[in-house]
Amino acid sequence: MKRSTLPRLVALAAAATLALGACAPSGPGDDGADDGATQGAGDTSGGTLTVATTTDVVNFNPLIGNSRTDSWVTGLMYPRLLHINEQGAKEPALAVDWGWVDEVTGYWEIRDDMTWSDGEPLTAEDVAFTLNATKEDQPSGTLVGQLGYLDRAEVVSDTRVEVHLTEPDSSFVEGVGFWANIVPEHVFGSVPSVAEFANDSDWVSAGPYVLTEVQRGQDYVLEAVDNYPLVEAGRPGPDEIVFRVYPDVNTEILALQNGDIDLIANALPPAQVAELQDADGITVEEIPGLGYAHMVYNMDREPLDDVLVRQALAHAVDYEAIREVVLHGQAVSTGSNPIMPVLADWYEELEEYEYDPELSRSLLEEAGYTAGSDGTYGLTFSLLYSLQDPIVSQWANLVRDGAAEAGITIELEGYERNTYLAKTQEGDYDIYAGTFAIMEDPRVNMSLAYLPDGFINYTHVDDPELSELINRARVVPEFDEQLPLVQEAARIVREQVYDNIMYTQNLYIAHSDEWTNFIVQPSELLSIVNPTSLASATRVG
Repeated sequence: MKRSTLPRLVALAAAATLALGACAPSGPGDDGADDGATQGAGDTSGGTLTVATTTDVVNFNPLIGNSRTDSWVTGLMYPRLLHINEQGAKEPALAVDWGWVDEVTGYWEIRDDMTWSDGEPLTAEDVAFTLNATKEDQPSGTLVGQLGYLDRAEVVSDTRVEVHLTEPDSSFVEGVGFWANIVPEHVFGSVPSVAEFANDSDWVSAGPYVLTEVQRGQDYVLEAVDNYPLVEAGRPGPDEIVFRVYPDVNTEILALQNGDIDLIANALPPAQVAELQDADGITVEEIPGLGYAHMVYNMDREPLDDVLVRQALAHAVDYEAIREVVLHGQAVSTGSNPIMPVLADWYEELEEYEYDPELSRSLLEEAGYTAGSDGTYGLTFSLLYSLQDPIVSQWANLVRDGAAEAGITIELEGYERNTYLAKTQEGDYDIYAGTFAIMEDPRVNMSLAYLPDGFINYTHVDDPELSELINRARVVPEFDEQLPLVQEAARIVREQVYDNIMYTQNLYIAHSDEWTNFIVQPSELLSIVNPTSLASATRVG
């Protein structure tokens, strides 16, 4: 197989034309009338679509935001250059063409019919500003971790931006194109630093909706803009989107059943899926997964810097029980591989860590530990997780119980979402348990997770051999050169237990059957709560 990722001119995007559709997974040039998104004769626009979430907004600045609700709310105002389909391939959004001029110069051509809600046109100036300001000010969001090789973004015309890199990075144009939310220069450029800009009032949007009312911990009201060319009708379907915060998913489900809300944004717990699939008045959508659940072991803390201890912990987890009991068989093993099986071109089947408490004990003894009369090794670790994640909250107990069989004590530390995020960023944990919603490009994902300065390097790994493989995979232009580097990096991650990948799963999102024409994109972060989907929704009848 021979595939160039460097001089790519993206014929797929060029064929899409400027009249972009809804960017549903089946193709970038669709007009929004596919995959169940065709508007029926009786479907009507207008009304309020109320969306439930269990997490509050932390930041209104999309360059900083971390929570899911941050992403859902700000994503409706600040567009991405590229969308993603269920196989992880990039598709047009704000950008209609993208590729490379040479090995260190990339480009995007953007639409010429997008405007900010205050009447200012969205141009290449906004795109270049977003990237340059993020690089300079270093806000604490995911995007900044992908701009390491950026020298500068240059405006070539109103619709063309070129990026100049300090070193070749074949993943840059598509990776940054997907993860970057473009912000208005005339707003964000008026403050000293985008890293410190709260953006908590007087919002200006180039998405389908603009935030107009906020009641912290309760409701976030967004009103439709008059013109949004990324949907077939040219204007959003619902007049208003309201995000409403609930304490937990059970309260959300009750609100949906009572008709108080129209859609639950977060994925359903597996135990509730079958029940809601049979419930009158409710539709359950299956969402392709591009992410995973995992645990990482903080190598800044002894003895977790010892690979034998990490291996002992990995072999003390009953992965099959977690998938069958907690997830009701709705998850699959990745073979302890950080590359998702759905990414068939990249994936290599590896052997999952076997659940074997006796092997864990042997590994601990090899590491120099001796069991006491009570059968334990005097090792106690804290396990950090979010109380707002009902699935992780359940399997954390199974992890604790499995470790006890191996003579290891694990103390569970569940926190509400904001405290959990703060402790994660501070490295205040022994073991971290959580999920990543979208891991669509192994080169980018490994850079963020396993390079020493990676934004989500929660293991705090600094392995020169691994870093060399990852950096090399981002430099070489051809897929056939990248593939063995990425796969070898994945094998090292597994062997050294730099990441313990538990499973990947398809997700399920519930909504009232009074609404239709949602457009599915992969992962909980996008699902049917992505901007194109919400803007395409219509009432039935």
